[in-house]
Amino acid sequence: MENIKNTSEEVVFSVEMNVSLANAIRRSVGEIDILAIDECDIYKNDSALYDEIIAHRLGLVSLKNQKMKKGDVVEFKLKGKGEVDGKMILAGEMGAEVIYPETPIVLLGEGQQLEIVARARAGKGINHAKFMPGLVYYKHLPMIKLNAEGEKQTELVEIYPEVFEMYGEKVKVKNAWKCNLDEEDVKDYPGVEVSFDDNLVFAIESWGQMEAKKIFEESCRVLKSNLLEVSKAVK
Repeated sequence: MENIKNTSEEVVFSVEMNVSLANAIRRSVGEIDILAIDECDIYKNDSALYDEIIAHRLGLVSLKNQKMKKGDVVEFKLKGKGEVDGKMILAGEMGAEVIYPETPIVLLGEGQQLEIVARARAGKGINHAKFMPGLVYYKHLPMIKLNAEGEKQTELVEIYPEVFEMYGEKVKVKNAWKCNLDEEDVKDYPGVEVSFDDNLVFAIESWGQMEAKKIFEESCRVLKSNLLEVSKAVK
């Protein structure tokens, strides 16, 4: 395995892995328990947006994840009044549990009011997208070979600057993992060969509820747990 990028928001690595296993890990992300607003009591809403739209926006606000027992609820309050020049109600007004406080909820005009009590619960992405902790995807890692003639194909650097670069007067591969080309794409460039094997590029992008690395670890844990249940059932 080779680490390509490793931050709290994004993890990218290359690994030799069976595609079926990679897909199982990807799908298991939807079974991680994540905190999200699931219910709203809207007492006042004079804004231009329907109650349903505001409730939908609140559901997509990223909240700091925490371990909760089944049935536990975290309550949030949101209250605001419009001003002469208008006032943007931001998600951060619900408290410190909001990860991106500058997320806009609704614009209130002069005299307009908003008063909401919202309740957050832990849920799974397989039931609703608001419970997804991030984006997980994978692709085959391309192997790019350039012979003497391929190193003269300078047009590749202009078209795919993230993949190729100039080294003196020769074209070199810069980042093969960013390449989305196949043999059909490079047929017009003599000396350039793209092939694939069992090596994959795995990427995890977090939406803030938990670190990207933790998403991968939790996804593997959930998959293992599910496989154990299947194994017991078979026995």
